[in-house]
Amino acid sequence: MPTRRAEAEWKGNLAEGSGKLKVASGAFEGPYSFKSRFEEGQSATNPEELLGAAHAGCFTMALTAQLSRQRITPNHIHTEARVKLEKTGEAFSITQIELETEADVPGIDEASFQKYALDAKQNCPLSKALAGTEILLTAKLKSA
Repeated sequence: MPTRRAEAEWKGNLAEGSGKLKVASGAFEGPYSFKSRFEEGQSATNPEELLGAAHAGCFTMALTAQLSRQRITPNHIHTEARVKLEKTGEAFSITQIELETEADVPGIDEASFQKYALDAKQNCPLSKALAGTEILLTAKLKSA
């Protein structure tokens, strides 16, 4: 299995400096800063936002895998991740990740969908890596 790589670069002090985040595949390169991490409305990214995107993608693929093993093909799955960064004591911590997914999956009942969604949450590699963080899941199955 491949080892994935990413890079971070920073210039200046914490409050006024800025940096660049880059993935080795070339699919993403973007700026980040103190303000983009701790204030709303900034046009740069931050580590928590990228972690959320990765977790949403990992969970969505894991749910698709669960369904595929049952020979069920979803029409559409959309997942949003909300990563909560909070000051705990003298340091900052990611205290919670909320995954909210909505799926259009023909030929499946609500109970089965919830079972597959919960299994995907518990077993996607990023959920496992983030086991020390509370991960909440809201899974909605679209009605036909």
